[in-house]
Amino acid sequence: MPATDRIQDTRRLRVLHATGLMEASEVPLLDRVTRLATQWLRAPVAMVSLIDVDRQVVVSAAGPADRRQAGHSPLSQSMCQRIVVDDAPLTVADARADARWRAVEAVSGGQPAAYAGVPLRSGGGQVLGVLCVIDDQPRQWSTEQLGTLGDLAAMVEAEIEARLARAQAVLDRVPEAVISFDVSGAVTAWNAAAEHLFGWSAAEAAGCQAGALISPQRLRSDWEQIQRRVREESGSSPLGQRLELTAVDRSGREFPAEMIVQVDAEQDGSLCHAVLHDITAQRRMQVLREAHHAVVRVLAEAGSSQEAAAGVLAAITGALGWTCGEYWQVQPSRSGITRTASWHRPGRDVSAFTSCEPLTFARRQGLAGLVWDSGRVMWVEDLATDPRNFTRKPQAMRAGLHAAIGLPIHSGDQVHGVLAFFTDTAQEADEDLVALLDSICAHVGRYMERRRAEELALELAESRRRFERIIAQLDDDVWTTEIGPDGSSRTLVSPNLSKLLGGPIPAGVDPSELVMRQVHPDDRSTMAAFQAATASGGKAEAEYRLIGLDGVTRWIWMRGMSRREGDRLLVDGISTDITERRRLAEQREYLLAQEQQQVRRLRQLDAMKDELMAMVTHELRNPIGAIRGYAELLLDNEALSGEQRSFADVIDRKSTHLQRLVDDLLDLARLKAGGIGIDPRLVALTGLLREAVDDHRPAAAAKQLTISAELTPALRVHADPVRIRQLADNLLSNAIKYTPSGGTVTITLAAAGDACVGEAVVLTVADTGIGIPPEQYDRLFSRFFRASTAKDAGIKGTGLGLAITKAIVEAHGGTITAAPRDGGGTVFTVCLPIDSPPPEAA
Repeated sequence: MPATDRIQDTRRLRVLHATGLMEASEVPLLDRVTRLATQWLRAPVAMVSLIDVDRQVVVSAAGPADRRQAGHSPLSQSMCQRIVVDDAPLTVADARADARWRAVEAVSGGQPAAYAGVPLRSGGGQVLGVLCVIDDQPRQWSTEQLGTLGDLAAMVEAEIEARLARAQAVLDRVPEAVISFDVSGAVTAWNAAAEHLFGWSAAEAAGCQAGALISPQRLRSDWEQIQRRVREESGSSPLGQRLELTAVDRSGREFPAEMIVQVDAEQDGSLCHAVLHDITAQRRMQVLREAHHAVVRVLAEAGSSQEAAAGVLAAITGALGWTCGEYWQVQPSRSGITRTASWHRPGRDVSAFTSCEPLTFARRQGLAGLVWDSGRVMWVEDLATDPRNFTRKPQAMRAGLHAAIGLPIHSGDQVHGVLAFFTDTAQEADEDLVALLDSICAHVGRYMERRRAEELALELAESRRRFERIIAQLDDDVWTTEIGPDGSSRTLVSPNLSKLLGGPIPAGVDPSELVMRQVHPDDRSTMAAFQAATASGGKAEAEYRLIGLDGVTRWIWMRGMSRREGDRLLVDGISTDITERRRLAEQREYLLAQEQQQVRRLRQLDAMKDELMAMVTHELRNPIGAIRGYAELLLDNEALSGEQRSFADVIDRKSTHLQRLVDDLLDLARLKAGGIGIDPRLVALTGLLREAVDDHRPAAAAKQLTISAELTPALRVHADPVRIRQLADNLLSNAIKYTPSGGTVTITLAAAGDACVGEAVVLTVADTGIGIPPEQYDRLFSRFFRASTAKDAGIKGTGLGLAITKAIVEAHGGTITAAPRDGGGTVFTVCLPIDSPPPEAA
């Protein structure tokens, strides 16, 4: 280290001044040491010198000149500064022979001839000064003499350490943080309280810039301004200057601090002493008081409970620097708790977590539900580490929130609402803060209770006004009867009673007694039963006739319900004029009887029609059979001419058509009579269907249609082969009939999958025909029904085939459905059970 740097080392200078020797008037121990040095080393002069930044200070001297004569001298006249620079003893046998020391004068005056000095070190190793002896004659210094000088120096160093220890002990006994710093800002003193407050030990702080230890980096320029202002205004107050600043500790925690700083006048303003203490608690109490006053002000100025809740959230959240808050109101039924207000810090987006939209939780659901259930404060210091799980906790964490605080608002013994707050940083539980927030919650609870009562009173008054307006627009009489313990009663009625009585109630007449007098004699027992039921505390209703004051008899429907208020029994009721309703009911009953009679006649006619149809179709079978037989004989006659054979062929076709029509009508008659009979047996269903397909191929070919069959081989069922063939013929003939030229008809047969219930086979017939309107599918299997598309296309038919087909399927215990085919057309699906149906079903 260069000489100048070692002399001006701030750490050395701090320790030097901390010894107090620079200002001491006399130090007996040091005086004894210098006297011993002159005696033992037989030297005329001995001194203890301390080396300051620009001078040498003699604190003790023995010999021809004492300390008062030595005083202060510049470093240019000091041989001792070399020992500080070199940190090593120095001996000079003859200073006059050495050009380096010719200009140095001894304490006694004149040039020293011989010089011996040893360094005086502090416990930290800094060289603070020198113990030296000076002779006016040249001499050699022996090793023993230098050893003696070193032993005496050890006594001086012990005194230095004792003084430093006493100075530090005094500082450490001060409860507040005390620091001292020089004109450059370097720390010269640092007590235990400062170490506790800022986290830096005295050894670490010594010589460091005070601003770097106690001021945040972002506010370092403010600290420099504080130093300048303190020095400029020094002397303005004998008690020092009081300042507030933002401080920082070793961990980076920032906190408000108060500093009382005073400039040391004895050091020419080069040294400042400061006392600092953390005023976080005072600031917090001030903030809490301000928050409390803000809440009181909000409650005083709020026009509604909703406005008050939002204002309280804004006041508390804003004052404490929290992120957002919510107010939850317990429902009157106490079945849930609903968020009615929310507030968040401007510029902070928490829409993923909270909003002003109502949200309802049950007990023990969410933070609000948990606080409602327990009735106690719930403080979650950090959501990320807290093991408790509750509704919306993940959403809060995704929104960047850490701490959550829930506070119950009591109304008597019950929780009336909950205040919930959330912060961006973890927050340790604070009992003082909880106590203040509890007092705020008490204010809010009293306000909400009072406001709710006022609002309920206003709502009740408004409800009464609306009720009276509604009653005024009704023809019903709304009444209340109070029944005393002795059975006496008093009735309050609405003005509408006069409408029921056909005239105004005479003055001085009790309405209930008047009504009882006007009740029809045949209905007085009904009224007595009504009164007995309501007097016993139940509810009842009755219809009776009331002979009006105008002589008109009216039907009255009266309803009443009892309730108790203390020891009073009250019956609330409504009486309605139902004369017109009774007349309409009687007329409706008459019309209903007439309609039922007409329905019976229509059913008789329908039965007669069915009977006639069955008889006619039965009688037609024999003539048609004969015609078909003779037509077949004619066609077998080879002698017929071509024209005659054509006529005979027409007769055969038409008689065959008539035969099918008659058979359908007979099947329909049997269906009406109770179902189509079947004769089940084991049937090779695959072969039967293949024959049906082959028989219909000519008709399909005539229309240029393609018939494709996908029939699973060897499928057998217990069924009536004749009816199954009839079923297949009906579906195939319909598909061919309603499919335009060039279309396709597809028939499939397979073991049933999910389409059917139980063990069954499924038969489908699909076509690319004209299709059926969707709204007509539910009527497709009705008798005589024909789809509008068939009628529009001009295709003739009876509308019986599908009705008979459905009857055949159901007689076998199966099902049939129809649905649109993808791409156009219709698909019929038949599910037939493999086993035969029970005998009663067959």
